[in-house]
Amino acid sequence: MYSGEQILEVDGLDVRFSTPEGVVEAVNGVSFNVGEGETVGVVGESGSGKSQIFMTVMGLLATNGRATGSVRYRGKQLLGMPVNELNTIRGGRMAMIFQDPMTSLNPYLTVRRQLTEVLIQHKKMSESQAARTAIELLDRVRIPEPQKRINQYPHEFSGGMRQRVMIAMAMLCKPDLLIADEPTTALDVTIQAQIIELMKELQEGSRAAIVLITHDLGVIAGLSDRVMVMYAGRIVETGTAREIFYDPQHPYTKGLLKSMPRLDERRAEALETIPGQPPNLQRLPPGCPFRPRCPYAFDRCEVELPLLRSIGPGRAKACHLEALP
Repeated sequence: MYSGEQILEVDGLDVRFSTPEGVVEAVNGVSFNVGEGETVGVVGESGSGKSQIFMTVMGLLATNGRATGSVRYRGKQLLGMPVNELNTIRGGRMAMIFQDPMTSLNPYLTVRRQLTEVLIQHKKMSESQAARTAIELLDRVRIPEPQKRINQYPHEFSGGMRQRVMIAMAMLCKPDLLIADEPTTALDVTIQAQIIELMKELQEGSRAAIVLITHDLGVIAGLSDRVMVMYAGRIVETGTAREIFYDPQHPYTKGLLKSMPRLDERRAEALETIPGQPPNLQRLPPGCPFRPRCPYAFDRCEVELPLLRSIGPGRAKACHLEALP
Protein backbone atom coordinates (compact mmCIF):
# COMPACT_ATOMS: atom_id res chain seq x y z
CA MET A 1 0.00 0.00 0.00
CA TYR A 2 0.95 3.63 -0.51
CA SER A 3 3.27 4.79 2.29
CA GLY A 4 3.16 8.52 1.63
CA GLU A 5 6.69 8.99 0.23
CA GLN A 6 6.80 10.10 -3.39
CA ILE A 7 8.97 8.13 -5.83
CA LEU A 8 8.05 9.95 -9.04
CA GLU A 9 6.95 13.59 -9.35
CA VAL A 10 5.99 14.92 -12.80
CA ASP A 11 5.11 18.59 -13.16
CA GLY A 12 3.99 20.46 -16.28
CA LEU A 13 5.42 17.88 -18.69
CA ASP A 14 5.18 18.72 -22.40
CA VAL A 15 6.49 16.38 -25.12
CA ARG A 16 6.78 17.54 -28.73
CA PHE A 17 7.92 15.68 -31.85
CA SER A 18 9.16 17.44 -34.97
CA THR A 19 7.94 15.78 -38.17
CA PRO A 20 7.92 16.82 -41.85
CA GLU A 21 4.16 17.45 -41.50
CA GLY A 22 4.53 19.66 -38.43
CA VAL A 23 4.94 19.48 -34.66
CA VAL A 24 3.09 16.69 -32.84
CA GLU A 25 1.90 17.81 -29.38
CA ALA A 26 2.05 14.36 -27.78
CA VAL A 27 1.92 15.34 -24.07
CA ASN A 28 0.45 18.61 -22.84
CA GLY A 29 0.99 19.99 -19.34
CA VAL A 30 0.79 16.69 -17.47
CA SER A 31 1.37 16.67 -13.69
CA PHE A 32 1.08 13.74 -11.26
CA ASN A 33 2.90 11.86 -8.47
CA VAL A 34 3.49 8.17 -7.79
CA GLY A 35 4.08 7.07 -4.20
CA GLU A 36 5.80 4.07 -2.63
CA GLY A 37 3.71 0.90 -2.71
CA GLU A 38 1.12 2.49 -4.99
CA THR A 39 -0.24 1.06 -8.24
CA VAL A 40 -1.31 3.74 -10.69
CA GLY A 41 -3.25 2.82 -13.81
CA VAL A 42 -2.94 5.04 -16.89
CA VAL A 43 -5.69 4.45 -19.42
CA GLY A 44 -6.66 5.97 -22.77
CA GLU A 45 -6.99 5.24 -26.47
CA SER A 46 -3.95 4.71 -28.69
CA GLY A 47 -2.25 8.05 -29.27
CA SER A 48 -3.44 9.58 -25.99
CA GLY A 49 0.17 10.13 -24.86
CA LYS A 50 0.22 7.62 -22.03
CA SER A 51 3.27 5.68 -23.26
CA GLN A 52 5.18 8.82 -24.28
CA ILE A 53 5.03 10.16 -20.72
CA PHE A 54 6.88 7.16 -19.39
CA MET A 55 9.28 6.83 -22.30
CA THR A 56 10.24 10.39 -21.34
CA VAL A 57 10.57 9.38 -17.68
CA MET A 58 12.93 6.57 -18.73
CA GLY A 59 14.95 8.88 -21.01
CA LEU A 60 13.91 6.94 -24.11
CA LEU A 61 12.46 9.69 -26.30
CA ALA A 62 13.00 9.39 -30.05
CA THR A 63 15.65 11.70 -31.51
CA ASN A 64 12.99 14.04 -32.95
CA GLY A 65 11.36 14.43 -29.53
CA ARG A 66 11.81 17.23 -26.99
CA ALA A 67 10.50 17.30 -23.41
CA THR A 68 10.06 20.31 -21.12
CA GLY A 69 8.78 20.57 -17.58
CA SER A 70 9.97 18.58 -14.58
CA VAL A 71 10.39 14.85 -13.97
CA ARG A 72 11.87 13.96 -10.56
CA TYR A 73 12.77 10.52 -9.27
CA ARG A 74 13.15 10.69 -5.47
CA GLY A 75 13.89 14.39 -5.84
CA LYS A 76 16.44 14.00 -8.67
CA GLN A 77 15.66 15.81 -11.92
CA LEU A 78 15.69 13.28 -14.77
CA LEU A 79 15.15 15.67 -17.69
CA GLY A 80 18.57 16.68 -18.95
CA MET A 81 20.40 14.22 -16.69
CA PRO A 82 23.61 12.87 -18.30
CA VAL A 83 23.12 9.41 -19.82
CA ASN A 84 25.76 7.73 -17.65
CA GLU A 85 24.04 9.03 -14.51
CA LEU A 86 20.58 8.11 -15.83
CA ASN A 87 21.80 4.57 -16.55
CA THR A 88 22.52 4.06 -12.85
CA ILE A 89 18.83 4.73 -12.13
CA ARG A 90 16.98 3.09 -15.04
CA GLY A 91 17.20 -0.67 -15.16
CA GLY A 92 18.26 -0.69 -11.51
CA ARG A 93 15.93 1.56 -9.53
CA MET A 94 13.41 2.19 -12.31
CA ALA A 95 12.48 -0.61 -14.71
CA MET A 96 10.09 -0.87 -17.65
CA ILE A 97 8.23 -3.83 -19.11
CA PHE A 98 7.64 -3.07 -22.78
CA GLN A 99 4.55 -3.83 -24.82
CA ASP A 100 5.87 -6.57 -27.10
CA PRO A 101 8.19 -9.09 -25.43
CA MET A 102 9.19 -10.63 -28.77
CA THR A 103 10.70 -7.37 -30.00
CA SER A 104 11.97 -6.33 -26.54
CA LEU A 105 13.97 -9.53 -26.03
CA ASN A 106 17.02 -9.96 -28.25
CA PRO A 107 16.29 -12.99 -30.48
CA TYR A 108 20.03 -13.68 -30.94
CA LEU A 109 20.85 -14.01 -27.23
CA THR A 110 19.81 -16.69 -24.77
CA VAL A 111 17.52 -15.72 -21.91
CA ARG A 112 20.46 -16.45 -19.59
CA ARG A 113 22.65 -13.86 -21.29
CA GLN A 114 19.91 -11.23 -21.26
CA LEU A 115 19.09 -11.73 -17.58
CA THR A 116 22.63 -12.03 -16.22
CA GLU A 117 23.84 -8.92 -18.08
CA VAL A 118 21.41 -6.82 -16.02
CA LEU A 119 22.81 -8.13 -12.73
CA ILE A 120 26.42 -7.93 -13.82
CA GLN A 121 25.93 -4.34 -14.99
CA HIS A 122 23.82 -2.97 -12.12
CA LYS A 123 24.67 -5.23 -9.16
CA LYS A 124 28.29 -6.06 -10.09
CA MET A 125 27.64 -9.78 -9.61
CA SER A 126 29.81 -12.53 -11.02
CA GLU A 127 28.44 -14.63 -13.87
CA SER A 128 27.68 -17.58 -11.57
CA GLN A 129 25.97 -15.39 -8.93
CA ALA A 130 23.91 -13.67 -11.62
CA ALA A 131 22.85 -17.01 -13.13
CA ARG A 132 21.70 -18.35 -9.74
CA THR A 133 19.69 -15.19 -9.06
CA ALA A 134 18.16 -15.26 -12.55
CA ILE A 135 17.09 -18.90 -12.17
CA GLU A 136 15.51 -18.12 -8.78
CA LEU A 137 13.50 -15.28 -10.31
CA LEU A 138 12.42 -17.34 -13.33
CA ASP A 139 11.12 -19.89 -10.85
CA ARG A 140 9.33 -17.11 -8.96
CA VAL A 141 7.54 -15.94 -12.10
CA ARG A 142 6.53 -19.57 -12.69
CA ILE A 143 8.70 -20.48 -15.64
CA PRO A 144 8.76 -24.32 -15.56
CA GLU A 145 12.18 -25.98 -15.39
CA PRO A 146 14.04 -22.65 -15.07
CA GLN A 147 17.48 -24.31 -15.00
CA LYS A 148 16.78 -25.68 -18.48
CA ARG A 149 14.72 -22.80 -19.92
CA ILE A 150 17.26 -20.14 -19.01
CA ASN A 151 19.59 -21.49 -21.71
CA GLN A 152 16.95 -21.23 -24.44
CA TYR A 153 16.24 -18.41 -26.90
CA PRO A 154 13.14 -16.16 -26.83
CA HIS A 155 11.52 -17.89 -29.84
CA GLU A 156 11.39 -21.09 -27.81
CA PHE A 157 8.98 -19.47 -25.32
CA SER A 158 5.25 -18.84 -25.74
CA GLY A 159 3.92 -15.27 -25.64
CA GLY A 160 2.88 -15.60 -22.01
CA MET A 161 6.23 -17.09 -21.03
CA ARG A 162 8.13 -14.32 -22.85
CA GLN A 163 6.13 -11.77 -20.88
CA ARG A 164 7.09 -13.58 -17.67
CA VAL A 165 10.73 -13.36 -18.72
CA MET A 166 10.30 -9.62 -19.26
CA ILE A 167 8.78 -9.25 -15.79
CA ALA A 168 11.64 -11.27 -14.31
CA MET A 169 14.17 -9.07 -16.12
CA ALA A 170 12.48 -5.93 -14.82
CA MET A 171 12.41 -7.26 -11.23
CA LEU A 172 16.00 -8.56 -11.13
CA CYS A 173 17.44 -5.46 -9.46
CA LYS A 174 14.43 -5.02 -7.14
CA PRO A 175 13.41 -1.63 -8.56
CA ASP A 176 11.23 0.67 -6.51
CA LEU A 177 9.39 1.89 -9.62
CA LEU A 178 8.12 -0.60 -12.21
CA ILE A 179 6.50 0.76 -15.38
CA ALA A 180 4.45 -1.82 -17.30
CA ASP A 181 3.40 -0.74 -20.80
CA GLU A 182 0.48 -2.89 -22.00
CA PRO A 183 1.85 -5.98 -20.19
CA THR A 184 -1.08 -8.20 -21.24
CA THR A 185 -1.49 -7.16 -24.90
CA ALA A 186 -1.92 -10.10 -27.31
CA LEU A 187 -2.27 -12.61 -24.45
CA ASP A 188 -5.43 -14.66 -23.97
CA VAL A 189 -7.62 -13.82 -20.98
CA THR A 190 -6.40 -16.74 -18.86
CA ILE A 191 -2.76 -15.71 -19.29
CA GLN A 192 -3.72 -12.06 -18.71
CA ALA A 193 -5.21 -12.98 -15.33
CA GLN A 194 -2.05 -14.92 -14.41
CA ILE A 195 0.20 -11.97 -15.35
CA ILE A 196 -1.92 -9.56 -13.26
CA GLU A 197 -1.82 -11.94 -10.29
CA LEU A 198 1.94 -12.34 -10.71
CA MET A 199 2.51 -8.59 -10.62
CA LYS A 200 0.41 -8.33 -7.47
CA GLU A 201 2.49 -11.05 -5.80
CA LEU A 202 5.79 -9.43 -6.79
CA GLN A 203 4.64 -6.14 -5.27
CA GLU A 204 3.63 -7.75 -1.97
CA GLY A 205 6.26 -7.51 0.71
CA SER A 206 8.00 -4.60 -1.01
CA ARG A 207 7.39 -0.88 -1.28
CA ALA A 208 7.67 -0.94 -5.06
CA ALA A 209 5.36 1.33 -7.03
CA ILE A 210 3.80 0.09 -10.26
CA VAL A 211 2.61 2.23 -13.16
CA LEU A 212 0.31 0.22 -15.41
CA ILE A 213 -0.19 1.69 -18.90
CA THR A 214 -3.06 0.14 -20.84
CA HIS A 215 -6.18 0.65 -22.93
CA ASP A 216 -7.80 -2.30 -21.14
CA LEU A 217 -10.04 -1.13 -18.31
CA GLY A 218 -10.37 -4.69 -17.02
CA VAL A 219 -6.63 -4.86 -16.35
CA ILE A 220 -6.82 -1.48 -14.59
CA ALA A 221 -9.66 -2.71 -12.36
CA GLY A 222 -7.72 -5.80 -11.35
CA LEU A 223 -4.54 -4.11 -10.22
CA SER A 224 -4.74 -0.32 -9.72
CA ASP A 225 -5.23 1.75 -6.58
CA ARG A 226 -5.51 5.02 -8.50
CA VAL A 227 -6.35 5.73 -12.14
CA MET A 228 -5.41 8.52 -14.57
CA VAL A 229 -7.55 8.78 -17.71
CA MET A 230 -5.80 10.43 -20.67
CA TYR A 231 -7.10 12.01 -23.86
CA ALA A 232 -5.18 13.95 -26.54
CA GLY A 233 -2.03 14.17 -24.43
CA ARG A 234 -3.79 15.46 -21.30
CA ILE A 235 -5.06 13.95 -18.06
CA VAL A 236 -8.86 14.36 -18.14
CA GLU A 237 -9.81 12.54 -14.93
CA THR A 238 -8.16 11.03 -11.87
CA GLY A 239 -9.51 9.10 -8.91
CA THR A 240 -9.40 5.75 -7.16
CA ALA A 241 -10.20 2.72 -9.31
CA ARG A 242 -13.57 2.38 -7.54
CA GLU A 243 -14.45 6.04 -8.13
CA ILE A 244 -13.52 5.88 -11.81
CA PHE A 245 -15.49 2.69 -12.42
CA TYR A 246 -18.60 3.45 -10.38
CA ASP A 247 -18.79 7.25 -10.52
CA PRO A 248 -17.07 8.58 -13.67
CA GLN A 249 -17.10 12.38 -13.83
CA HIS A 250 -15.71 13.05 -17.31
CA PRO A 251 -17.71 12.31 -20.50
CA TYR A 252 -14.73 10.48 -22.01
CA THR A 253 -14.38 8.19 -19.00
CA LYS A 254 -18.11 7.51 -19.07
CA GLY A 255 -17.87 6.69 -22.79
CA LEU A 256 -15.00 4.26 -22.23
CA LEU A 257 -16.91 2.44 -19.52
CA LYS A 258 -20.09 2.19 -21.61
CA SER A 259 -18.08 0.61 -24.42
CA MET A 260 -16.71 -2.12 -22.14
CA PRO A 261 -18.53 -5.41 -21.46
CA ARG A 262 -19.13 -5.98 -17.73
CA LEU A 263 -19.57 -9.32 -15.97
CA ASP A 264 -20.91 -7.75 -12.76
CA GLU A 265 -24.14 -6.43 -14.27
CA ARG A 266 -26.81 -7.52 -16.71
CA ARG A 267 -26.83 -5.34 -19.77
CA ALA A 268 -29.89 -5.59 -21.96
CA GLU A 269 -28.83 -2.88 -24.38
CA ALA A 270 -25.97 -3.07 -26.87
CA LEU A 271 -22.54 -1.75 -25.99
CA GLU A 272 -22.10 1.90 -26.91
CA THR A 273 -19.26 3.44 -28.88
CA ILE A 274 -17.65 6.86 -28.67
CA PRO A 275 -18.40 8.56 -32.02
CA GLY A 276 -15.64 10.02 -34.16
CA GLN A 277 -11.88 9.77 -33.79
CA PRO A 278 -9.27 11.24 -31.41
CA PRO A 279 -7.99 14.63 -32.61
CA ASN A 280 -4.93 15.12 -34.80
CA LEU A 281 -2.14 16.02 -32.36
CA GLN A 282 -0.58 18.24 -35.03
CA ARG A 283 -3.74 20.34 -35.17
CA LEU A 284 -5.53 20.20 -31.85
CA PRO A 285 -8.94 21.90 -32.01
CA PRO A 286 -9.62 25.07 -30.01
CA GLY A 287 -11.33 24.64 -26.66
CA CYS A 288 -11.85 21.14 -25.32
CA PRO A 289 -10.13 18.42 -27.41
CA PHE A 290 -13.01 16.02 -26.65
CA ARG A 291 -15.73 18.50 -27.72
CA PRO A 292 -16.33 17.06 -31.27
CA ARG A 293 -17.11 13.63 -29.72
CA CYS A 294 -18.86 14.76 -26.52
CA PRO A 295 -22.66 14.39 -26.16
CA TYR A 296 -22.71 17.09 -23.47
CA ALA A 297 -20.67 19.82 -25.24
CA PHE A 298 -21.92 23.41 -25.04
CA ASP A 299 -20.73 26.84 -26.22
CA ARG A 300 -17.96 27.26 -23.63
CA CYS A 301 -16.36 23.98 -24.74
CA GLU A 302 -15.68 25.43 -28.21
CA VAL A 303 -13.49 28.29 -27.02
CA GLU A 304 -12.03 27.45 -23.59
CA LEU A 305 -9.71 24.58 -22.74
CA PRO A 306 -10.93 22.91 -19.51
CA LEU A 307 -8.10 22.63 -16.98
CA LEU A 308 -7.71 19.75 -14.57
CA ARG A 309 -9.44 20.83 -11.33
CA SER A 310 -10.15 19.22 -7.99
CA ILE A 311 -13.66 17.83 -7.53
CA GLY A 312 -13.04 16.09 -4.20
CA PRO A 313 -10.30 14.44 -2.10
CA GLY A 314 -7.91 12.80 -4.56
CA ARG A 315 -10.28 13.42 -7.49
CA ALA A 316 -9.91 15.79 -10.43
CA LYS A 317 -11.37 16.28 -13.90
CA ALA A 318 -10.81 18.51 -16.91
CA CYS A 319 -14.39 19.35 -17.90
CA HIS A 320 -16.53 22.51 -17.80
CA LEU A 321 -19.56 20.55 -16.57
CA GLU A 322 -20.06 20.65 -12.81
CA ALA A 323 -21.55 17.16 -12.94
CA LEU A 324 -22.50 14.68 -15.66
CA PRO A 325 -26.23 14.53 -16.49
